[in-house]
Amino acid sequence: MSVMTNQAAPKYRRPTLMKTLKKHQASYLMIAPYFILFFFFTVLPVLMSVVVGFTNWNMLQPPEFVGWNNYVKLLIEDDIFMISLKNTLIFAVVTGPVSYMLCLLFAWIINEFNRGLRTFLTLVFYAPSICGNAYMVWNLILTGDRYGYLNGILLNLDIINEPILWMQTEAYVLPVLIVVQLWLSLGTGFLSFIAGLQTVDKSMYEAAAIDGIKNRWQELWFVTLPAMKPQLMFGAVMQITQSFAVADISINLAGNPSVNYAGATIVTHLLDYGSTRLDMGYASAIATILFLLMVGTNKLVQKLLGRVGE
Repeated sequence: MSVMTNQAAPKYRRPTLMKTLKKHQASYLMIAPYFILFFFFTVLPVLMSVVVGFTNWNMLQPPEFVGWNNYVKLLIEDDIFMISLKNTLIFAVVTGPVSYMLCLLFAWIINEFNRGLRTFLTLVFYAPSICGNAYMVWNLILTGDRYGYLNGILLNLDIINEPILWMQTEAYVLPVLIVVQLWLSLGTGFLSFIAGLQTVDKSMYEAAAIDGIKNRWQELWFVTLPAMKPQLMFGAVMQITQSFAVADISINLAGNPSVNYAGATIVTHLLDYGSTRLDMGYASAIATILFLLMVGTNKLVQKLLGRVGE
């Protein structure tokens, strides 16, 4: 008769922080420069902004803690902020998905051409997003007299009888800004999609054809997009940031403030309080609201992209 002896299995001990750092010290040293810069110039300012949002601070006197007063004023008493919030959400809902789909569509089409033509078309589509004089071009197009390009064309075609003050007419301000934003939106996200399409393994298409994939749309949904999910996520983050952080377009074309605040956004409202009025507490509260909107939208997009290829 054999005697069975039960021996307790040794408990797993998680390595201490110091042991982990020592084991991977080379890796941590490599990322240390970036992490230090990222912490001091991104993470720390965001945390400080959240704290300052609970104070009354004009940069000349010491901050005074006021609790939730800035947020109460922002959400209940500030009518201009509500207009800015509405305009920003319209920008995000329209320009975000549309520009994202345009980036992906143009990248997919351009990727089918040979290398030389692909490079040329990529430059053509990407150039507006890095062109410093883009607003000058649109100012010429939208000039409110008969010498403006758009007014001149419409007058010659007898579509209108007199010049339209495009950026001084409330009804036209927001639609025009949306069009310009879409024109400028083929930026970093577009390049990431081009790069992602270049990394897809061509043998996956052959395997997919054997498994029953019959057309290019099925290839795109079941093969291409799942293979470039990191680029899709990066492009989504960039488009979310662009759509919520619209400011330069509105300021350069419509002015700040614009006519009846028709082109006002959260960022222009933030710049008004932060740069002009030097009310840093209130400006930080606005920035915190914008940050929460971006984070919430980013989480939603992550869930949607997780279903790609299903």
